[in-house]
Amino acid sequence: MSTLLDELKNHVKEHISEKSYSMWINPLSLIDEKDDALVLGCPNKFSMNWIMDHYSALLEGGLKLLGKNCNVSFKVAAPARKKKEPDMFQPSPQMDIPNIAPRRDKGRFRFNREFTFDRFVVGSCNEFAYSVSKAMASGGSCSYDTLFMMANTGLGKSHLSQSIGHMLLDNNPDVRAYYITAEDFVNEMIFALKNNRIDEFKNKYRRSCDVLMLEEVHFLSGKEKIQAELGYTLDALANDRKKLIFTSSLLPKDIPNMSKELSSRLTSGLITTLDKPDYNTRVKIIEKKASENNLMLSEEIVHFFAEKLNKDIRQIESALRCFKAKADFMKVKADINLAKEVLKYHITEQGAISLDNIKRLVCKYYQIEHAVLPSRSRKKIHAYPRNIYVYLSRNYSDATLEEIGKSINRNHSTIIYSSEVIEKKLRIDKKVKNQVDFLSQKIKDSAF
Repeated sequence: MSTLLDELKNHVKEHISEKSYSMWINPLSLIDEKDDALVLGCPNKFSMNWIMDHYSALLEGGLKLLGKNCNVSFKVAAPARKKKEPDMFQPSPQMDIPNIAPRRDKGRFRFNREFTFDRFVVGSCNEFAYSVSKAMASGGSCSYDTLFMMANTGLGKSHLSQSIGHMLLDNNPDVRAYYITAEDFVNEMIFALKNNRIDEFKNKYRRSCDVLMLEEVHFLSGKEKIQAELGYTLDALANDRKKLIFTSSLLPKDIPNMSKELSSRLTSGLITTLDKPDYNTRVKIIEKKASENNLMLSEEIVHFFAEKLNKDIRQIESALRCFKAKADFMKVKADINLAKEVLKYHITEQGAISLDNIKRLVCKYYQIEHAVLPSRSRKKIHAYPRNIYVYLSRNYSDATLEEIGKSINRNHSTIIYSSEVIEKKLRIDKKVKNQVDFLSQKIKDSAF
């Protein structure tokens, strides 16, 4: 606000009541200041009309006393709202919904109410991870306070992690459980540094936390300062015997640019893996998901789905949702023919795509020699096509991680990491998405 408007307001304040000044004069803002006119902003049209009728003469008289022989005009100009900086250390406010019990989250993020132990399907592929998670949550025979779960996307590691949180809160509603992804942990620390609130950040995770559930720790790759801060935090929590649960698609030793100190801390307790569900487990998953969605499936359809849907749990859930939706909306019979039609959009034809075909397509598209993909070169012009090859192979062939890795002289952990690099780029880089979409269509059309 200009000094002139300040002086003018002070002059008017001496001639009217304090209440009138607060209501009509104080909200005025300066829009423009010229030699022959002073343009003032009013919060709304009603206020403008009232001031013009009752105070314009007083304002112009004040200007003359201040040595300004000019007119006063008014415009509606609501004061700009000051943007409130989001508080990274408090849960987002949410309107209470009638008849819905509030969710008892003590951390920044709310647990998915469907991710509980009783809704987790146990099989040989995940039995150890399930048993250890439940023992840790119940305070039973598990004497370990740190658990690291490794699995590819869609195999249930987030389900188990949140199941631990649910059970801990069931047993003790006052437990301070923080569930957060590594990416959000990074963003929260950056926010704290920028806003001089790093002590508050440290206090939240080191002294006000009983259970820390940190998802997707592979996101910390290359972030040295974040890794160091997390390491100190984990040491403080471990010394106080707090519970620590980590999930990742890679073991810490296989995460590029991960410090040895943090890697050691992350794997100081139990390490478990969740593998792709075997046939019998897939049958149980399909039967349970169908029952939860009031979907009647014949034994023939159950086993047909179990045979064809062999990627991950998300693939199974998606196929069942599509099957039910198509039967309900199209008013068609939920039989084996509908199941076959739905699966056209969820799986590729078995045996139609080989690693060699994908390799030829990628090399031709990016104009590189076949020897480049299995080479040790880390140049971007070589590494990028290699990552694309891995992504396409995982999504359009039946090859295992080991088989894909063997085809380019890489281990299975590197294959997972390479695929996730492309998955992340697909979300933020339109150019990469267009390339992958083009190559995917070529594969589907078998146009090599």
